[in-house]
Parts: sequence; C-alpha cells; structure tokens
Amino acid sequence: MLPTAPALPLPAAAGPAARILDAASRLFYADGIRAVSADRVIAAAGVSKVTFYRHFPTKDALVVAYLEAVAASERSALDVVRAAHPDDAGAVLRGYADLLGSQSCTAGFRGCPFINAAAEYADPAHPVRVVVAAHRRWLVESATALLADLDVPDPQAVAEDLVMLRDGAMVAGYVGGEERARAVAGTLWHAGAAIVAAHRAS
Repeated sequence: MLPTAPALPLPAAAGPAARILDAASRLFYADGIRAVSADRVIAAAGVSKVTFYRHFPTKDALVVAYLEAVAASERSALDVVRAAHPDDAGAVLRGYADLLGSQSCTAGFRGCPFINAAAEYADPAHPVRVVVAAHRRWLVESATALLADLDVPDPQAVAEDLVMLRDGAMVAGYVGGEERARAVAGTLWHAGAAIVAAHRAS
C-alpha cells in the first residue's frame, strides 16, 4: 500500500540508520520537514549525534533518503497492482486510484509527501527537489506506458493530465474532510476515464 505516514517496516534488529530514517519519515510527514530539527529526529530514533551524522552527514541528506524511501514504496505498490493484473492496463490504473482512495481515508493522512516537500524547498536545483522531480517523471512514465497499452492517442499528454488529477485528489483527500476523502478513488477514476475518453474522441 502507498505510505500515509511514511515509515519503514523495521525488523526487530534494525540498525541505527533504519531507525533514524523511520523516525524522520514519521516526523517529516506529520509535522513538515522544516519544522523538524535533527535533534528531534535524534531523540525519536534513540541514537547519539555522532551516530546520526555518521549515517546522514546533513539534514538534507536525511530528507533525500526519506523521499527516496517513499518513492520506492510507491513503486513497489504499483508493481503489486501490475502483478495482479498483468494483461489489463485499465485494471492497473483503477487499482492505483483505489490505493489513493484508501490512503486518503487513513488516520494521519497529510497529502502527497512530494508535493509537501516541494512546497518547502523553492530551489528546483536543490537535491530534495531533484528527488521530487525524479518521482514525478516516474509517475508520468508509468501512466504513459499503461495508456499506451490501452492504445490511447498521445499517451504522454494524457498521462500528464492524469498526474494532475492525482495531485488534486491527494490535496482534496487531505483538506476536504472525511467525506471528500472517501470519494477520492471514485472521483479520480471517473475524471480520469473522462479524460481518456475525450482524447480517444478527438
């Protein structure tokens, strides 16, 4: 499943780097990246400053690792949906919409971690924004490949539209209240289907 309050599934004997990243993921997502100090992460992870900086020389390095972990989790979630529907690209797209809908209804949901991070880092050349941009490219490329399998004309343009819908759905799920969150999957699916149909008709 896509991460709501991103955290790593830690084994019982997880090392300090994993504990630091787990603590940071929870705090960054819940309270915002800029609002969470390295000292707060250190306390939550139960490690020393020396241990923290041995694994993450800067807070920015930790933020990058956090976003890369979330991106890997989302890629893995989509892989699971693909494996369940190996010959049905439409079912994969529907499955992704259902995942977003389920995610937006969970406690602690605060929208897309990547949109949140981009809002806190204005410089597009910053390493954090580089990770955000890479994830956005993956989203568009994944949708493009699925739409191409469905023989949708100009699949990349349609994929860009669907990613914008995805962004809006995640914001609506966060700020729109419980009822809006429950409707996210259906709204996203129907709006996406309408965009696909419009491109096929043009």
